[in-house]
Amino acid sequence: MSTLLNVDRAIELILEGLNSKGPEEISIMEALNRIAASNIIAPMSLPPFANSALDGFAVHASDTQTASEDSPMTLPVSLDITAGTHPERPLEMGEAARIMTGAPLPEGADAIIAVEATNVDWEADDEVPLPESIQFTKPVKAGHGVRAIGESVKAGQVIIEKGSVLRSASIGMLAGLGLSEVSVTQQPRVAIISSGNELVPLHETLTPGKIHDSNSYSLAMLVKQYGGIPTRLPIARDSLDSIRQTFHSALDNFPDMIISSAGVSVGTADLVRTVLTELGEVDFWRINLRPGKPLAYGKLRGIPFFGLPGNPVSAMVTFEVLVRPALLKLAGTQEVELHTTAVAGERITTDGRRSYERVTLKRDGNHWVAYLTGTQSSGALMSMVLADALMIVPEDMTVVEPGTILPIKLLRQPKI
Repeated sequence: MSTLLNVDRAIELILEGLNSKGPEEISIMEALNRIAASNIIAPMSLPPFANSALDGFAVHASDTQTASEDSPMTLPVSLDITAGTHPERPLEMGEAARIMTGAPLPEGADAIIAVEATNVDWEADDEVPLPESIQFTKPVKAGHGVRAIGESVKAGQVIIEKGSVLRSASIGMLAGLGLSEVSVTQQPRVAIISSGNELVPLHETLTPGKIHDSNSYSLAMLVKQYGGIPTRLPIARDSLDSIRQTFHSALDNFPDMIISSAGVSVGTADLVRTVLTELGEVDFWRINLRPGKPLAYGKLRGIPFFGLPGNPVSAMVTFEVLVRPALLKLAGTQEVELHTTAVAGERITTDGRRSYERVTLKRDGNHWVAYLTGTQSSGALMSMVLADALMIVPEDMTVVEPGTILPIKLLRQPKI
């Protein structure tokens, strides 16, 4: 029997020949979950001017130092500053200015006394006349209640690193800096092929011996989930002409990756192999992986190609383990996978290959406890529907006893 290829080595071989796609400029409104193509530098400081962090009164901190419960201090109020306006003059020593949250500090002021710390009964939305004076009983230090220039971001600072996923907060930051467009890595375009005489499109009624094509849909959604643009091709039938035509159609659209399911294991209908060798260089691997041992990988006219198993769970697990890292590299991301650990909640047996068991997670104190999602058959798609994570059982561990701590790869946020 030939030696099975180690999973980690397979990933290394796949990633060696891949480069991320080039950049494109897009509107920040279209940038959610896209990948920054370069470091993004702040063109200005935020905030761009010193402003008040609360509703209250701007003062010279040195004017407040003698205030106490026994000897309250009084200052005349000479200015009224609202957000979006500019102070009409500097604040002189010995006076105060009413100021709203976010309003710019007048020149000379270096601290804010909160309205609650004065004798004034006022809130920002209240139409209260400007008081003639304020009284307070506690001194404030310079900088109290003040947002300094550049407190959040300084001009010239790297705010988003190359390869970072743009989240809602990132896009809000770009908008705050006045940037309406951003340079992102182009999304990988992925052609998806399903093959087999047993497959029937969704709009057709099943007849005996036929099944609906589910793999192309689940794989397309995985591609979309991880930042790619999927294109599903018509089902390829088990003939050289049909398979050849389908692969030529895929290549004619110049995708960045091609994924097929079925046709890579040993069998009389596995005609995919013949076509692949005509179109490029493809290796047919037997990987130390369960589910999903058979895998074809190579390049067709220079385009990365993955031939995944036909069983639905095997196809999805193989995608998560082997295709996902390649797709992320094409997309230019440096984000790591979501791994943590969990305690096995039941006895699990495997065949000695690295096994990715579909599990649900329940919280028990400081630990996640993992339970199998029922049958782990490679054809039982429900095991993936129910799964919060894949529990990774290492090579040569054929029995996992309850209480064993193992790594897990999160598929979604589990319920607490």
